[in-house]
Amino acid sequence: MGLVNDLAAELRADLAATIDAGDWRAAIEAVPREVFMGAAVYRDDMDGWTPVHKSEMTRTQWLKLVYRDTTWVTQVAGVTAEEAPREPVPVKRPTSSSTLPSLVVRMLRIAGISEGDKVLEIGTGTGYSTALMCHRLGSGAVTSIEYDPQIADRAKTALAIAGYAPTLVRGDGLHGYPDNAPYDRLIATCAVRTIPHDWVTQVRDSGTITTPMLGWTGGAAFAHLQVSGDGTASGRFLARSVYFMPARPHAAPPLEVIELGVGDVSHTSTDPSLLTDDTALFVAQLAVPHAQHAWAGKILTLDDPGSGSHADVRPIGDGRWLVHQQGPHRLWDEAERALTTWLEAGKPNQSSFTITVTGDRQWVSLNGSGGLSWDLLA
Repeated sequence: MGLVNDLAAELRADLAATIDAGDWRAAIEAVPREVFMGAAVYRDDMDGWTPVHKSEMTRTQWLKLVYRDTTWVTQVAGVTAEEAPREPVPVKRPTSSSTLPSLVVRMLRIAGISEGDKVLEIGTGTGYSTALMCHRLGSGAVTSIEYDPQIADRAKTALAIAGYAPTLVRGDGLHGYPDNAPYDRLIATCAVRTIPHDWVTQVRDSGTITTPMLGWTGGAAFAHLQVSGDGTASGRFLARSVYFMPARPHAAPPLEVIELGVGDVSHTSTDPSLLTDDTALFVAQLAVPHAQHAWAGKILTLDDPGSGSHADVRPIGDGRWLVHQQGPHRLWDEAERALTTWLEAGKPNQSSFTITVTGDRQWVSLNGSGGLSWDLLA
């Protein structure tokens, strides 16, 4: 066992050096990630999610897997890897994971978390990032909320084994946790469509909110806001977006079977493959926040299940595309107008956009656009 512990410590030190952990190096070197991984994880295979069990590997093999700078999925569609059948699980949405340590550290740095801060974490997950903060700040400074009861129980057990005792809450993190407010920093490990106003009211004046954002169209962003004493918050998006699983209440609704080639016909010279660019997808989403996009070969589809609106765009050659649209919203027309604005502005990165939150409105603005902005709609 001593040799195994020596190996784990060595792998933690190697990981801390590899990801350039900086101020978080001592925490990375101290927190045993293997405690938070459970007894199995999912591997993403072509046929679906395949469970990889600790019992089928040597201790050394398992530790080397654990300490890769990799995101390991631990739950898919509500089923943990330990509970999954041995054959691949069909491709479904992951619902919990242990995020790659380099991204965890990056988020903690962007959030500006340091000694003396009191932190609210939205999304305990496996508890690994919670443990890192407990190690550096002390358990009494950390409050963490988890929506899924099974995941919350597993994290509570793992944190206790590792020797940490933060305030752990089972519930909807979108409401925050007012009992321990105000917080200096709020950091989310799940993505939201809009910033919950409860978060703003529970962070102190000049405190910060750092969260991934993800809309139904699939546009992702990484927001960092500062809270003001008047109950508002403002900030901007970081240059590099990050993809996190959505908060369960903010996840997109299921789509019905999509019928192509129906509705009013028009033509466009705007290439829909623009939406393969992360920032372009983010911009289109600002215009059609209730739509979901998909590709059927070279055909782009946009669907809003709430209103029954649909659009599909297919190539017809010579730099032109055929558009079909039906329903109360002309989804392609609305997305195209936003994309045209973005192209005319020189295709600015997401870091050129700001976000503002008040008690009754949230909006995103493009710098230097003459006041051009889009409301964020829940």
